[in-house]
Amino acid sequence: MAARFDGKVAFVTGAASGIGRATATKFAQAGARVGVADVSEAGEETVAAIADAGGTAKFFRCDVADARQVQDAVEGTVREFGRLDCAFNNAGIFGPRAHVFEYSDEDFEKIVRIHLFGVFYCLKHELIAMRRSGGGAIVSTSSVAGLLGSPLSCAYTAAKHGISGLTKSAALDSGGDNIRVNAIAPGIIDTPLVRAAFTDVEERAAQVHALGRSGKPTEIADAVLWLCSDAASFVTGVTLPIDAGWTVSM
Repeated sequence: MAARFDGKVAFVTGAASGIGRATATKFAQAGARVGVADVSEAGEETVAAIADAGGTAKFFRCDVADARQVQDAVEGTVREFGRLDCAFNNAGIFGPRAHVFEYSDEDFEKIVRIHLFGVFYCLKHELIAMRRSGGGAIVSTSSVAGLLGSPLSCAYTAAKHGISGLTKSAALDSGGDNIRVNAIAPGIIDTPLVRAAFTDVEERAAQVHALGRSGKPTEIADAVLWLCSDAASFVTGVTLPIDAGWTVSM
């Protein structure tokens, strides 16, 4: 049975496209009212699609690397819908590919600030809101690169490893408040972000995925909703690989 979120409020970052849009849409289809956050105004398209399907959502322009913008987006969602029950911290970029000794300080800081600082800012304000609401569930996007080493992507890999550690600490801090905190580690997912970074998406996926294909954003969204649902009520502090068998072969 598909999870239902009737009467609940969800907050999703990076919701203008790809995994974020798919997850925001699925939350709305399952009955949640959704705060749609993204640095891109294309988040309005996600809201429009949700509204066209009979759901309820509001867009908040938010650069997750900016602590104040994150606070405003989370608090704006609570003001609009009255509470916060679920959150998916998904915003991210890839950044340049280069050896560690070639990586610029500016690029390293930018990637880490978006991914790791961004998730910290989100967690901080989501936890504040959920404690007031009586509990909740949070999922953040790590990566296979957060479980394994990855060449030519030191900042991305370091930040994604950091998200897994931050998830564990937040879970331990928050269990007594009836809040579960988990992360996901997707493999190669067919999204606009991935397509923009690599021209050989399916070839890469076939090389590392036991299932021989890339993943779909909706497949990741289904896992996020499960982690946020009562069906996962005894799951906290984990980073769940959703990678078609990539990590089990390493």
